[in-house]
Amino acid sequence: MAHIKSRKHAVVRRSGCSAAVAMAFIALPGAVSAQQKADVLPEIEVHGATDSYKADTVSSPKFTQPLLNTTQTITVIKKEIVQQQGGTTLTEALRNTPGVGTFSLGENGNTTTGDAIYMRGFDTSSSIFVDGVRDLGAVSRDMFNIEQIEVTKGPAGADTGRGSPTGSINLSTKQPTMKEAYSASIGLGSGNFQRVTADLNKPLNLEGGAAFRVNLLKDDSGIAGRDVVKSDRQGIAAALAFGLNTNTRTYLNYLHIDQNNIPNGGVPTIGLPGYSNTNAFLNSGVKVNPKNFYGTTGDYEEVTADMVTARIEHDFSPNVKLQNTTRFGRTKQDYLLTGFMTLAAPTANPASWNLARSSQIVDQKNEIIANQTNLTAKFDTGGIKHSVVTGLELSHEKQWNVGYDPNSLGTLANSSLYFPNPAIQRVGFNPVTNGNNAVGSTNTASVYLFDTLELSPKWQINGGVRVDRYDTDYQNATLGNGVLGVDCTARCNGITKGLVVQNAPLSTSGTLVNWKLGALYKPTEDSSLYASYATSKQPPGGANFALSAASNSAANVNYDPQGTKTAEIGGKWDALDKRLALTAAVYRTEITNEVEGNATDGYFQTGKKRVQGIELGVVGDITAAWAVSAGYTVMNTKVTSGAVVAADGTRGLSYTPKQAFTAWTTYKLPGGFTIGGGARFVDSLRKPSDGAVGTPTHTESYWVYDAMATYAVTKNFDLQLNLYNLTDKEYVASINKSGYRYTPGIERSARLTANIRF
Repeated sequence: MAHIKSRKHAVVRRSGCSAAVAMAFIALPGAVSAQQKADVLPEIEVHGATDSYKADTVSSPKFTQPLLNTTQTITVIKKEIVQQQGGTTLTEALRNTPGVGTFSLGENGNTTTGDAIYMRGFDTSSSIFVDGVRDLGAVSRDMFNIEQIEVTKGPAGADTGRGSPTGSINLSTKQPTMKEAYSASIGLGSGNFQRVTADLNKPLNLEGGAAFRVNLLKDDSGIAGRDVVKSDRQGIAAALAFGLNTNTRTYLNYLHIDQNNIPNGGVPTIGLPGYSNTNAFLNSGVKVNPKNFYGTTGDYEEVTADMVTARIEHDFSPNVKLQNTTRFGRTKQDYLLTGFMTLAAPTANPASWNLARSSQIVDQKNEIIANQTNLTAKFDTGGIKHSVVTGLELSHEKQWNVGYDPNSLGTLANSSLYFPNPAIQRVGFNPVTNGNNAVGSTNTASVYLFDTLELSPKWQINGGVRVDRYDTDYQNATLGNGVLGVDCTARCNGITKGLVVQNAPLSTSGTLVNWKLGALYKPTEDSSLYASYATSKQPPGGANFALSAASNSAANVNYDPQGTKTAEIGGKWDALDKRLALTAAVYRTEITNEVEGNATDGYFQTGKKRVQGIELGVVGDITAAWAVSAGYTVMNTKVTSGAVVAADGTRGLSYTPKQAFTAWTTYKLPGGFTIGGGARFVDSLRKPSDGAVGTPTHTESYWVYDAMATYAVTKNFDLQLNLYNLTDKEYVASINKSGYRYTPGIERSARLTANIRF
């Protein structure tokens, strides 16, 4: 058996990074001059058109300074821009920050559903938070109850604890206010898009100020350019607030979501650029129709999510504030999806080519119970001003996975490669559990302290440290044929396939210490230059609650946590009377303790990876009528020590575009009209290497262009038209690790939305 060795003090080699980047933003054709803004009728406005895309702060109490004075790259995507783009999900909203997206469709023969988000070369799906509390489950998150999305790039270990080495995402939810407001939207569009939402906020006649807010959702839609695939979501988010006009405020929130979808399993990659196969017949194959659906109409994805949150805020004084948040969340996901990998005995006649298909089933439940307490204080010591945040967080997270006997999932006939028939159903489908189950849990106790020291009006220093004590337990059972275990005949619904072997429980525990340090100089009141350094750590099992005894697995309980260090230098400027935010940053991230080796020589934590790059951003209002949001990034990734991970044989990381660009802009015309549009560029993506033969090594780069127009019929009613993929570009939105299948981007399509508000 291969043995395990740990080398904790390996030397990290650093090399320089230099790049030159040019960026230009051009007004949309037909935009009128700024002189015409005086002609806009004030009583006929498009809702949200005058609301700036620019955010000045984030919702987390751990960031006491405005974004201008925060020594880190943070992108805030406000609800206004998401609404104008007709965005409905988290993955659609994240198109507004460059280089972040759902580029991966899964691995090891399985398809990933939900928000499988990659950021700066690494999976960030386990680092998604709602109002500062970790949100679990591989589900697709809807935006109907979201105020803004806060994307923190770079290590977030000091802020949120264990997590992705390259950032985190926080969803800030809508809360009750003392302003009475009612709004609703009804949307129809291509791909059988049908969506209704409502947002109702009602102040209550109670002493101290109280309000009730409810957001409602019903979405029953297909995907433009895809057959059969469907998203059926409904939800309610209710919130009650007391004491809004007092020093003690209480917020009670409840969220319930139901989804009943037909999941998108993708299409075969045969015929894509870069596709090659040892079979000469397949090399001559042409691309399949992106509309094709290779599953059955009986495929399903059922999701139920419930979240209860209580938050209490108390102001001891204008400079001292206490906040306590308690959360219980549960997500249940159950899906059956048709997988496919290989062609069955291809001949010279493409019309006879068939795909062998299989059934992929997931039955998973996640729960979290968490409590956070934050104390914020501002005070002076001598001539130094302090903004201090200290806190305590306790959490219990748990995940259950239920296994099913493969023989009970029935059989699937092969599917024609070019002419699949979704009406062909499984034969003998009668799923029963087989005892091959797994349960993992993590208990965490955390303390943290942050301080921003204003040495003078020109200089600030900030720092923070977080200590997490974690305990992770994992227990699973497997099917076997040995003499140990439980006889499946008695315990597994009559299955006689073998014995259920209860594997030895695994556990790991430890203490994570993460910190960050930054220095900031303000050349002017509205600008800043900064440098920062931060760390993050991910212990075994930290991403998926699964531990392992295998020496080639990063989840092995004997391994050290994966470590991350990031250095960043940047500048920020609030221009045009603080209406427009300009940002620029150069960063370098190094990840250590990656598992490398082989079964003969042993496995070691000597692997290292590096991501370095430049990111530019602009967001806000150029004039009272002209709004813009844009970003550009260039990333250089490399495996600096260890085996190649990309299928193209280079040392770069997979699912990471070298360049990415995103832009969205709108202009208000006289007479209640607003026009807008945007462009997105995603560079070529490397596919991971997993030994698959005859699949593409990469995806091609692509540009996608969108447009919108709104007309305010009255001050309470407007119509919004969104056009997507104007050039009808065919592109790969995501690809699985083996490269057998990919998700096509949506085709040219349109949506019309009626917005009503009072």
